[in-house]
Amino acid sequence: MVPSLQVQSRTGDLVVLDESAAERLGAGLRGGLLRPGDHAYEQARAVWKRPDDHRPALIARCSGAADVVQAVAFAREHDLLVSVRGGGHNIAGKAVCTGGLMIDLSPMRGVAVDSERCTARVGGGATLKELDRATQASGLATTSGVVTHTGVAGLTWAAAWAGWPGGTASPATICGPRRSSPPTAGW
Repeated sequence: MVPSLQVQSRTGDLVVLDESAAERLGAGLRGGLLRPGDHAYEQARAVWKRPDDHRPALIARCSGAADVVQAVAFAREHDLLVSVRGGGHNIAGKAVCTGGLMIDLSPMRGVAVDSERCTARVGGGATLKELDRATQASGLATTSGVVTHTGVAGLTWAAAWAGWPGGTASPATICGPRRSSPPTAGW
């Protein structure tokens, strides 16, 4: 008998996965795959605000875009329930699913600032703390929230959903001193 794993589908049914399918997914992820009982599982599913004690069947720890693509393809192939954990603030309580596949972007915390174009490319797991540090190091700033442990991806998504200015998945515009202004003005 081939070992199997029960995972919740998008429709709420249980999907029985061949254990080897999960092993193949894990082997292909640079960030790794976690299951209940694994050493890092509890920490990976922890979020700032957890209204319920959700426990995913699988956690895909993504270290880059290729891991995200692979996790999404796996979920689509097996029709799995998916949640996405970004920076871990999780005010809506949707970052951690029960019984499904959680795609964990928290290892993806990089921020690349282009000071000439006044833009930043932000990893899916970055928080406002990382964004602020990177922009300030370039002498720039951005409008955002004030709670440093808020995830940039979640805040951006919520802003886009609500129709707020700045709610965009494209590179964010950041501000610096105007070239014609004294260094203390123009923020």
